[in-house]
Amino acid sequence: MTVKMRNIGPKSAAWLRQVGLRSLQDIAAIGTVEAFMKVRRAGFKPGLNLLYALEGALLDCHWQDVPEARRSELVQAAEAATALLPPPRYRPAAAPVTTTHHETTIAPAFALFDDDRHAGSESPADD
Repeated sequence: MTVKMRNIGPKSAAWLRQVGLRSLQDIAAIGTVEAFMKVRRAGFKPGLNLLYALEGALLDCHWQDVPEARRSELVQAAEAATALLPPPRYRPAAAPVTTTHHETTIAPAFALFDDDRHAGSESPADD
């Protein structure tokens, strides 16, 4: 971004630049939710704070001053758009996490020299 936008930090600015959104006008042209979704579709993992920050930038207010009703609308729209995304490729679908406990057994000791293997098995008859 050539001009620093309100509420947008360096990491968010980098994400936005990488998806082709370089100005407030670019974001205004597609809207808050679509800008957020472009970042998501690019493989980044933005939180809801980015959604609120984008809206705050468009309204020229601090992201915490975005009205609660508008925040709810944004979250619902983002969730609806996220539900339409295809599942991630090359990753299995998430499954319940299980814990497996394995019993540990002590492996037998290995002898380093031939003499060590027979040291304890010698009998008086071998003399």
